[in-house]
Amino acid sequence: MSGSAKKRKVDADCRHFNKNWTAKYLFTEVGGKAVCLVCGEQIAVFKDYNLSRHYETKHAEKYKYLSDAERGRTSDALLAKLQKQQGFFTKLHASMDAATKTSFLISHKIAKNSKPFSEGEFVKECLVDSAALICPDKKGAFEQVPLSRRTVTRRIEQIAGNLELQLQHEVASFASFDFFSLALDESCDVRDTAQLLIFVCGITDFKIMEELAAMRPMKGTTTGSDLFTEVNACIDTLGLKWDRLAGVTTDGCPNLTGKNVGLLKRMQDKVTEIDADQKLVFLHCIIHQHVLCKSVLKMTHVIDVVNKIVNFIRARALNHRQFVALLEEHESEHSDIGYRTAVRWLSLGKVLKRVWDLKAEIQEFFAVDVTALMNELNTKLQGKDLFVHEMHSLVKAFMRKLQFLSSQLESNTLTHMQTLKEVTPSADHLRRYSSMLGALHGEFSRRFEDLRTIEDEMHMIFSPFSCSVDNAPSDVQLELIDLQSDAVLAEHFKSGSLLDFYSSLKEENFPNMRRHAQKMLVLFGSTYICEQTFSMMKFTKSTYRSSLTDDHLSAVLQHLHLKHST
Repeated sequence: MSGSAKKRKVDADCRHFNKNWTAKYLFTEVGGKAVCLVCGEQIAVFKDYNLSRHYETKHAEKYKYLSDAERGRTSDALLAKLQKQQGFFTKLHASMDAATKTSFLISHKIAKNSKPFSEGEFVKECLVDSAALICPDKKGAFEQVPLSRRTVTRRIEQIAGNLELQLQHEVASFASFDFFSLALDESCDVRDTAQLLIFVCGITDFKIMEELAAMRPMKGTTTGSDLFTEVNACIDTLGLKWDRLAGVTTDGCPNLTGKNVGLLKRMQDKVTEIDADQKLVFLHCIIHQHVLCKSVLKMTHVIDVVNKIVNFIRARALNHRQFVALLEEHESEHSDIGYRTAVRWLSLGKVLKRVWDLKAEIQEFFAVDVTALMNELNTKLQGKDLFVHEMHSLVKAFMRKLQFLSSQLESNTLTHMQTLKEVTPSADHLRRYSSMLGALHGEFSRRFEDLRTIEDEMHMIFSPFSCSVDNAPSDVQLELIDLQSDAVLAEHFKSGSLLDFYSSLKEENFPNMRRHAQKMLVLFGSTYICEQTFSMMKFTKSTYRSSLTDDHLSAVLQHLHLKHST
């Protein structure tokens, strides 16, 4: 073989060796791409030809005279260097992610507890100082957590926006609900801005979701037309369908319930345009109605005196201290007195004279027994996760108690009126008290007329095996007969929850029963959730935080009603 031929063969062998070494040592795979260990350049297509060309054009001159062992050591060193860099950036990225997540978590806690957005800086200072004492090596990680006022504000806005998107996605995933109902209430904040609260309760295949749909600030008038505009916008934003609206619960104020131009009239008109046969269920908050019924007792002549006495003691620091000291001296079972509580001791003759002049009225302990019963009912009505039929049952039971107690007073029986029994009232007083209980029963009956309009349907849904088929709507009568004749379903009804029972009914056998059940189960029985939110609003947007914007106020309240874990 000629010399030139031998040289060409050696060069070819070298190129082949370099090519193999390149593919084996000089490149590593990262994310499906070849990365050069020397320069860090990425090669899109992981082929020997592409790798060899990159090596020969950029690095061959530097590495072509190295021995195989030297090339191996060089490759190992380059790979170790790359892995160290990757580990550094991975740790840095993980540290930044943890700091960001911590920032979101603390911002959510600040909003949920109605704290000023500037509290983030104080929390960070506490974290850093604590880390310096407990884990000094981690102090730098806590210093990286962004918690400036602007950052906290931005985080709260982002979480609130994400919650709104989640609600929209849930509505979409639930196919815009089989049925939904609304709870509406309107109140003014500390800056006299009217805020309209809209809560939505939706049901799809007996899975119920209840969320704060929106809080709409209203800068101008709050007429029925204005309120309808806001409610309509909220429904459109969430992608809800008007023909799926089952009912609306309010506190009964005129701009909501007006017969001609109120919000509810406009909502019924909107639904009628879509389906002329669809009738909405309009409920006046059961708790609100219960409170209004108290006015029929006409006990202000007693309550006013009690209030004046209590306010006299509690409003003046000296009087309050002296009163507490007196209770301690006499070893009373009570250590203090709360507002709206009757007392028997006063330090000044003027007030004692007033109490003496009204002693006959103050001795009407009948009010103590009755108001105690009403307070017990109020507490029960404020329980969580109550369906409307459960609240209605509590009201009906209270009304039966009123009738029973009234008849007992007529017969001079005070078994269940323990406080009244202590003063041995006259027969005339007992007759008057009996008459007052009758009037209270009549007021309850009048105010809860809206619930009586759906009483038969509620009874059919919540007691399907004992209700009368004749009283049931015509579209479910035949299905109800099939249901009441099925012993297996009867046992299932006794052992499971309402939602589980109706969910187990086959759509092809009981379509109308399922539909009526969904409409009843989705109704709000009260606007208690709205009143709770307004209490949070007044605490959050107080005189000390009156500059809180409407958007930020709405965002904070969304955090307060957040049901998902963070």
